[in-house]
Amino acid sequence: MDASVSPNTVLWLAFAVSFAFGVIGQKTHFCTMGAVADIVNMGDWSRMRMWLLAIGIAILGSAALHASGQIDLGKSIYRTPTFTWLSYLVGGATFGVGMVLASGCGSKTLIRLGAGNLKSVVVFLVLGLVAYMTLRGVLGVFRVNVLEKAVLTFPGGQDIPALLSAAGMDPKMAFTLAVFAIGGGLTAFCLLNRDFWTLDNLLGGVGIGLTVVAAWYVSGHLGYLAEHPETLEEAFIATNSGRMESLTFVAPQAFTLELLMLWSDTSRKLSFGIATALGVIAGSAAWALLTRTFRWEGFAGLEDTANHLIGAALMGFGGVVAMGCTVGQGITGFSTLALGSIVTFLAIVGAAAATLKFQYWRLMREA
Repeated sequence: MDASVSPNTVLWLAFAVSFAFGVIGQKTHFCTMGAVADIVNMGDWSRMRMWLLAIGIAILGSAALHASGQIDLGKSIYRTPTFTWLSYLVGGATFGVGMVLASGCGSKTLIRLGAGNLKSVVVFLVLGLVAYMTLRGVLGVFRVNVLEKAVLTFPGGQDIPALLSAAGMDPKMAFTLAVFAIGGGLTAFCLLNRDFWTLDNLLGGVGIGLTVVAAWYVSGHLGYLAEHPETLEEAFIATNSGRMESLTFVAPQAFTLELLMLWSDTSRKLSFGIATALGVIAGSAAWALLTRTFRWEGFAGLEDTANHLIGAALMGFGGVVAMGCTVGQGITGFSTLALGSIVTFLAIVGAAAATLKFQYWRLMREA
């Protein structure tokens, strides 16, 4: 990290990047739950292509930063030797069910909160509480003693380039092949469809992908200290994990509640994750107010309330167990080409699709 870059600068830049995420998300209706719902209900792939384009751009951009030495993706929480397969499957599936019941994932909750959705306030509080319980409370005991016991170990790392290298491929060739095959393939899949070429679709896909890349740069390059003056060890400024971070929206909601509840404890500090969560809310609110789309919205009834409470709890639990949400694992983690992130992404999509189909079946039966 440059000596002139202070922790406050890193936090403000994190806020600015996520502010842009909030603006783009609100303007383009970027919604991962909506992307799955559009396919299941209408066969429309537009918003799914937006999500996949964001992943493709994030992979290509993050790989460029890694290859140029600006960041080291191996210092993220995603590229680890341990592959906790049961956590990825259970956490991803639980999150996928939860985001359908709660009408959106963690990032969409923050975006809707900024635009005046009071249901999202409740989801934010419940999601954050259950996420904290899963991080450090009673549910954390179950997470560590049961789910995380199911683990495979890959000494070279669980990311796709490392796995290809372990199979005998040259490391540089493995990295290049994985990046262009997956990142380039996803980008091409989206852009080769001419119907996809609308301003909102391109802005949503490219813009969201670039915010993830920008957040990696802020945390992994500007926020990097080769030797912290107090510990004399390598450090990343203001991150809760102690590692390089980018955008993710489950654990940060838990840490936001923790900071608000323990504000008088001077050992509690504003972190990178908290700054990004607040930035998304602010960006969404700014765009909603600017375009006069800010609207107060409450629960429709008892069933709507129950669905959102259950969905929020499932997302809080699943997001921590899986080490991320539709953005945290589905874009940020995916950008590192970690196998765990890809498995989580598939588990989220599969569970969300199954839940949507069940809801449709139930609606037809009642009709």
